[in-house]
Amino acid sequence: MTENTVLQLGNPLLRQIATPVTVFNSPEFLDCLSSMQTLMESGNGVGIAAPQIGVAMQIVIVASRPTNRYPDAPEMPATILCNPQLEILNPTLVKGWEGCLSVPGIRALVPRYQAIRVRFQDREGKSQQIDLKDFPARVFQHEFDHLQGLVYLDRIESSRDIVAESEYLKLIAH
Repeated sequence: MTENTVLQLGNPLLRQIATPVTVFNSPEFLDCLSSMQTLMESGNGVGIAAPQIGVAMQIVIVASRPTNRYPDAPEMPATILCNPQLEILNPTLVKGWEGCLSVPGIRALVPRYQAIRVRFQDREGKSQQIDLKDFPARVFQHEFDHLQGLVYLDRIESSRDIVAESEYLKLIAH
């Protein structure tokens, strides 16, 4: 695990395929969760995946909430999803703006499924299921990609859909 930093685009660890969590409540697992939460919050993120902190385990946190990066995000309690599996509930792809703590300074329009179901294990290893739509579904899909060694820029349709964060902030101010 990296020490209190989010890996940046170009670090080969971001391109690794994450492995399933098999041991819950180990010191390493709990330290990973703590670091993920801290780094997500300090970066004003609405989600984070374990590979972003150098841990190749299938763990994501989705925490949709208004931040200066996403002022219109709906409130959703921080949810830890281990070993998630994605089911598409609505196959409609909708483009929306995304950024990433591992790709600072830019935003891009990314097509994502509008409604999904996620089966996962919680922090105790118990099986759970959650249906997500719109922005929280987008956040989950973004983080789920990290578990596959992908970043959101791998999903864009055109390089014209990429903008500087400063220009994005002007766009959403209107």
